[in-house]
Formats: sequence, structure tokens, C-alpha cells
Amino acid sequence: MEKVWLKSYPPGMPEEVPDPPFRSIRDLFEQAFEKYPDNAAYTNMGRTLDYAELDRLSMQFACYLQKTLGLTRGERVAIMLPNILQYPVVMCGIFRAGLVVVNVNPLYTARELEHQLKDSGTKCIIILENFAHVLQDVIADTNVEHIVLTGVGDLLGWPKSTLTNFVLRYVKKVVPAFKLPNSITFRQALKAGAGAALDEVDIGYADIAYLQYTGGTTGVSKGAMLSHRNMIYNVQQTITWQADAYENIHPIVIITALPLYHIFSLQGNCLTGMAQGGENILITNPRDFEGFAKEIAKHKFNMFTGVNTMFAALMDTPSFSEIDFSNLRVCIGGGMAVQPAIAKEWKEKTGNDILQGYGLTETSPAAIVCRIDEEFTGTIGLPIPSTEVIIAGDDGNSLPVGEVGEICIRGPQVMEGYWQRPADTADVMLPGGWLRTGDVGRMDDGGYLFIEDRKKDMILVSGFNVYPNEIENIIVELDGVLEAAAIGLPDERSGEIVKVFVVRKDDGLTEQDIIDHCKENLTNYKRPRIVEFRDDLPKTNVGKILRRALRD
Repeated sequence: MEKVWLKSYPPGMPEEVPDPPFRSIRDLFEQAFEKYPDNAAYTNMGRTLDYAELDRLSMQFACYLQKTLGLTRGERVAIMLPNILQYPVVMCGIFRAGLVVVNVNPLYTARELEHQLKDSGTKCIIILENFAHVLQDVIADTNVEHIVLTGVGDLLGWPKSTLTNFVLRYVKKVVPAFKLPNSITFRQALKAGAGAALDEVDIGYADIAYLQYTGGTTGVSKGAMLSHRNMIYNVQQTITWQADAYENIHPIVIITALPLYHIFSLQGNCLTGMAQGGENILITNPRDFEGFAKEIAKHKFNMFTGVNTMFAALMDTPSFSEIDFSNLRVCIGGGMAVQPAIAKEWKEKTGNDILQGYGLTETSPAAIVCRIDEEFTGTIGLPIPSTEVIIAGDDGNSLPVGEVGEICIRGPQVMEGYWQRPADTADVMLPGGWLRTGDVGRMDDGGYLFIEDRKKDMILVSGFNVYPNEIENIIVELDGVLEAAAIGLPDERSGEIVKVFVVRKDDGLTEQDIIDHCKENLTNYKRPRIVEFRDDLPKTNVGKILRRALRD
């Protein structure tokens, strides 16, 4: 196949990444511990862990898992935490003990939690005590044998009165820790592991690092098996693609508002940051946009990752004007398409372009990313080094440049398969190692890719394909619109009609305003026939709008 994207690479960018200088994620952070002991690693709510302290605490936790609990190589350990300092401690500890991380959304319902724990065969879970009542409801029906309960303030050293005020502000309610069978506190676990000697466990490329569960937007949530090879190669690809973006900046400072249990933030912020000795500023509750803005205003940061809805809401926050963006070098938008109107407003207000990046849980996740030195154009970018992309027809064969089809990806970052689901794995893998993404897109003659939409979200009006992204992008151009989502509804005459859901910034905005704007900018069959205003739209844990929930 002709790799047409290579001619659009920046000067000096290699076709293939060099072999990573580590064999596993454990090697990655242990090298960071050795090279950058005095660097700040993670900062949260005014407390900073440097790499030396992270080294010490994670070793204690690893010894607790191995020596006290007797967990053995390859067993699964779940982390059910928001962005707090305990997350990197337990994650590093799990890998040091030769175990597998199962990331769990702390906001899961009991049903969602039970499915993930049972499906993964998790033996141990580390959970924020505020969510322990959900675990209590399902624990008897899972394989979980050991529970580590932690409070928000376990590593903060705050007085109890200060901590209580924080919890009331950010968590909104205080849920007492339940007495669960075989449970221990995080502090007790660290104490149990202190002074013990860890047995060396051999882990490398082929070993599974994460069971990273898909969002469940296309059926039952499945555990993508991401190996150490998948993850460290994707870190190497990311660092190679960023090239000299951080030239003369060390250490880099990264705003980490997207949750670390999500693959985007986990790889792009956490692991890639640690590989470079960087500091992650952890934002525990980014949905409190006033608090979010005030917190990041305290830092001179160099990298910022987000999703379209986050960028929009943050710019609509009064304290946004207090943030200094002069040190920002890389701003990446992923998880969903960045709308041109949002990208334009962000550039006007911060002086920085939002670089679109594209990937999936199944690709660890980075696969296609915009060049660091280019302005926002609507493209999702180019295949990054060591990555191949084709646009495939329904038969799985590659289509010519310019034609619309399914985006398929091949590279070292593509998952090993779905956990204990060979049939589901076969459904998404084409011969030759190509992953079918389920996303509809096209590639131009320069190798730039443009995403049209998810196959499942496509609207069929009188035989014409209508892509919701196009409609939503038009609607959010209106000054009074904060967010928009388009879906198809059954219609006897045309098969489907377009309905849009709109969140207003200006209460004076009317349905007719939307209709008139769409009439000016969209051909007839693409125009919405129904407009519904809402106070908010349903979203995933990282802020991606759930059109499925709107259809339901």
C-alpha cells in the first residue's frame, strides 16, 4: 500500500518509531524514578508527590499486594478512583507486583460495576470510600477477595475540617465508608508493605498491562487487552510525534482534567508525562468549572488535553480570563470531534490551536494526530509513525483516496483482543492485523484523514447519508448555542428525519433561530425537522455526548 501521508510529515519525522527504551510500563516509571527523583510527578489540591516519594509509596503498595495478599503474576486488580494522588501510587504498585490493572469509572452504577468486576475476574479493588456503597451492593456476586478503601485526603495531610469542606464542595455529599468484608484502608496497606522486600516478577512486551473497558456505547462493555508492548509503543509514538514541541522546557507541566481511568488521559498525560519526567496537575472534579479554572490559573503549564464539551464550558466560565496560556505548547482535543466554532474561539482567547487526535480504547489510544505545527482545519490529522490506515468498503477492501468508508488501523498500538471474547475480537479484526474502528471517514491525497461519523450514528434521509457531526458543527456556530446533538428519528415518508437537541447559552435563542440558520447553511434533507432545548446533554465520563441515550 502507498503511505501517502508520509509526504505530509514534518521534516525529520521518521516513518517508524525507534524501539522504546523500556520493555514494560514498569520499566518506564522505574527509569523515571531513577532519572528524575527530585522532579514533581503529580500535584493535586496543593499537595505534590515527587518521583522519589512516588517510588517509595508504590513499592510499599506493591509489597502489600504481593506479600500480604499473595497476589501472583497476571491477576487483575481494579482501580476505582478519580484523579487523586492515590491513583499513580496504586497503578505503579500493581505493575511492580506483576499484576494487571482494571480501570473502573468511580461513577459506575452497581450494575455496571458488577459486570466489569465479574467479567475481568478482579481479585482486589482499590476504591474511594465515597463510592463504597455501590461496591457493597454487588460484592457478594463477584470474585473480589480484597478491598482497599481510601479517602480523598489520605495523601493530602489536610486537617479534617478543611477536608470536609472540600468533599462538600467537590463531591457534593459525604457517603460514609461501609464496613466491607476483607477490607483494609489505604494507609494500612502502605504500612503493611513498608519494610518488605518485593520478589522480582518478569513482565515484558507480551504481558497484558490493562483490561481497559470500552465505553459500552455499542453494546456490552468489553475489556480491551492492552499489552505492555501496546502501551509503551504508543508512548514512544506520542513522544516522537511531539518532536521538539517542548524544546527548552523541562520538566513539562501537564493539566490532567480528563480522568486517568480513561485511556486518553492515561496514555497521553500519565504515562507519556512520566516517561519525560513531567508533572501532572490532577483535577479531581473538572465539572466544577469555576474551581477548575481557578486551579489551573495557579500553574505555568505546557500541555492541556480535553474534549470539545470541556473546551466550550471552560471558555464560558468567568474565571477563564484569569488563566495564563503563554506557556502552553500542546493542546489536544480527542474523544469526540472538535467543532470548528469551538476551535476558533479557543484560538482567539488563548492564542493556541486545538490539535485533533483520533484513536480508540482498542488503539491504546493514539493512532491519527494533527501535526504540532499546523492550525486547526477540521482534519483529525495523519497516521503517526509506525501506524498504517486504510479506508475500507463494506467488503473490507481498501477504497481509493477521497472515498468515504470505514477507518481501519494497523500498528503496534492495536490491542491484543477483547478479554475472553474471541468472537467479538474476530468481528473487529480484518486479515493482516487491521482493526475496524466503526468510524466513517475519508483520506485526502496528502494522507490527511477526516472523520464523518460513527456508522451507528449515521442518519439515512430519503437514501442520503446525513452525518450528525456536520449538523452539530453548523448549529454551534450560533452565538447563543453551547452544545448540540443530532439524531435520526423514524419517518414514514423519508425513512428518517433529523432531530437536534440544543443547550442554550442565551435563553433568548428560539427554535426558529436554529431552523433559519440551518436553512442558510445546510441542504434541505440535512436540516433538522425537530428542535428540542435541554438544560444539558447526556455524556460519557470524559464528556463525549451520548447520542444513543438521546435516541433511547
